[in-house]
Amino acid sequence: MLCHHCHQVLGGSSLRLANVFGIRIGVDVSWFVVLFLAIFWLQGSFGDILDDSQLGFITAVATAIGFFASILLHELGHALAARREGIPVTGIDLFFFGGVMKMAGDTRSPGQEFRVAVAGPLVTLLLVIIGGLVSLALIGADAFWDAVRLRVTTDAGAFELWLSFLVAMNMLLLGFNLVPAYPLDGGRIARAAAWKVTGDRGRATRFAAILGQGFAALLIGWGLYLLLALGDYVSGLWAMVLGYLLGSSARAAVAQTAFQEKLAGVTVADIMDAEPVTIPADLPAARAFEEYFLRYQGWPWFAVVEPDGRYAGIAHRDAVEAAGATPVRDVAAGTEDRVRDDAPLEALLGSEPLRRLGALMAVDAEGRLRGVVTVDQVTRALQSRLSPA
Repeated sequence: MLCHHCHQVLGGSSLRLANVFGIRIGVDVSWFVVLFLAIFWLQGSFGDILDDSQLGFITAVATAIGFFASILLHELGHALAARREGIPVTGIDLFFFGGVMKMAGDTRSPGQEFRVAVAGPLVTLLLVIIGGLVSLALIGADAFWDAVRLRVTTDAGAFELWLSFLVAMNMLLLGFNLVPAYPLDGGRIARAAAWKVTGDRGRATRFAAILGQGFAALLIGWGLYLLLALGDYVSGLWAMVLGYLLGSSARAAVAQTAFQEKLAGVTVADIMDAEPVTIPADLPAARAFEEYFLRYQGWPWFAVVEPDGRYAGIAHRDAVEAAGATPVRDVAAGTEDRVRDDAPLEALLGSEPLRRLGALMAVDAEGRLRGVVTVDQVTRALQSRLSPA
């Protein structure tokens, strides 16, 4: 929602909520704080409008949850667009200032950058259009705006109040996100445009990041004005913290670009072991255990390959030892521990399968195993590229 990299500044891990379309959905502890504050802030006004404090509280809870659900839909728009572009998505986290969609790699062209960046705002726009039309049909324009401004004179019932307020919040979300300041969605769209014009992703990122830092400074200044001149401590502190996070994320994007430029041109194929020891997929497990696990003492797993060279999964020692005459392919673990051999070195950084297994199977476009890349190989490549010498 608010930014795709701000969560990195906050740090910490998230609590898993669910999987949607195979994408892990998590929440940061700070999300619960905002949920509580939103309910606390809305319940009084909603209770006055509905002339029922209990119904007001229920509507406030539903509104807070509905808003975060709309943020989740926004991020799912980004995630599904990234998947269509062939970019792996590692998850979505909801946190203090909204949501973050985490990709395992970056976009590779201005067109990809634009399509991934614009997908979230398009989802939010669709929510605004549908919700707005329903609200107007139910209560009319005057009652809609009265409900949005929390006026007790509105004719809105609980459902109409809930829907109208959600529409208004999503309108604000859409407008804020389209500000051309990186790493907001508008900033990523600006980066795509600059990338298209210059042909240089690094220059485009630095341009968008400058816009982001300028907008962050304006937010901090606005927050100081609210805090010192108007005595609005809540809004002032909110704007200042948000400005700080946006500015930090913009600076981090510049640093990341410099890092990427140093790694440019290095692919998985350049650093992998191109001749790994593998087990034929149709070999009986008992023979595989004897010929591989007993021969190569201490090796906990081997890659399994089909006769045509396609990668079939990982054979772990315990599973093979207990399988008897079963073909190894039938006891091989899933094939998620893989990476394309033409993927950039950067794509390996932060890889959960690489951390978990200590290695990734490098495959070509047809899924044939071309090699194995390990954590040690990645570390040596980084040291070679990033050393001052």
